[in-house]
Amino acid sequence: MKHAQGNPDELKTKFWKALADSPFLFLQLDGQSATAVPMSPQLDKDANSSIWFFTHTKSDFAKLGRATATFESKGHELFARFDGTLTRETSQERFDQFWSNFVEAWYDGGKDDPDIVFLRMDLGDAEIWDGDLGLLNTAKMALGQTVRDEAEERHAEAVDL
Repeated sequence: MKHAQGNPDELKTKFWKALADSPFLFLQLDGQSATAVPMSPQLDKDANSSIWFFTHTKSDFAKLGRATATFESKGHELFARFDGTLTRETSQERFDQFWSNFVEAWYDGGKDDPDIVFLRMDLGDAEIWDGDLGLLNTAKMALGQTVRDEAEERHAEAVDL
């Protein structure tokens, strides 16, 4: 498979579209490989520096902290690894925005279940591979932070997702 430096803006767009089209990614707390499990990310098209998760109070993710996610698109054409920080999301508006029948099925007490932990992952760095058409494009980029102009000139592959 040939390797090429990808266009970061194109890969950024493909990444968000692929993530929105997939119900799962793999998430783990940094340095704790045994915590790696499939999770369902909740996305907001207007908030592309964070993603959200519903989890259980007994979940390892309730400990919060640094985490890494890996993702593979449905068609196996795009792969990504990105990191971030898990914190408790306190916005009731966000909670209500992402609550669904799918989420409710996991919690006996519905929206008021005391075992729900609502998490926000503030995104950090990412590496994205695009294997479309047998050409492996790759780009490293910063997720969720603004890249200053001079840094962007030095590192053309760094973009703000």
